[in-house]
Amino acid sequence: MSIDEIVTAYHAAMLHKSPDELADLYAEDALHEFPFGGLPPFEGREAVRTGYRAMWGGSAFEAEEVRRVALHRTTDPEVVVVEQNTHVVAAGQRVTVPGLLVLRIRNGRIIHTRDYMDTSAISQVRAATAP
Repeated sequence: MSIDEIVTAYHAAMLHKSPDELADLYAEDALHEFPFGGLPPFEGREAVRTGYRAMWGGSAFEAEEVRRVALHRTTDPEVVVVEQNTHVVAAGQRVTVPGLLVLRIRNGRIIHTRDYMDTSAISQVRAATAP
């Protein structure tokens, strides 16, 4: 897969809240980190699958759109930076969650992700869906 195809498939997995679609983009020994999210990293493809199954399966929001704002190529041909906005509905409330992904892609698979999300927007989603 090309970098563009991987980013498009990544966003489709987010839209579908599909941990299987997402994990299938990763190398077996990949690392997915959340520098601002306070979450432990997911080490390996199966940890990505399991971690996102827990996060997405237990959340009462629906993604309406994942919009790629920009794709920045770096001087390292394996590394791209993706600016994105995820538009979600949580308990009838629309929230936009801006984010950045720093992806290292090798041989058509993601080997490392640094996933930066707007924590204030995530807090809005959690507050809207809290019991």
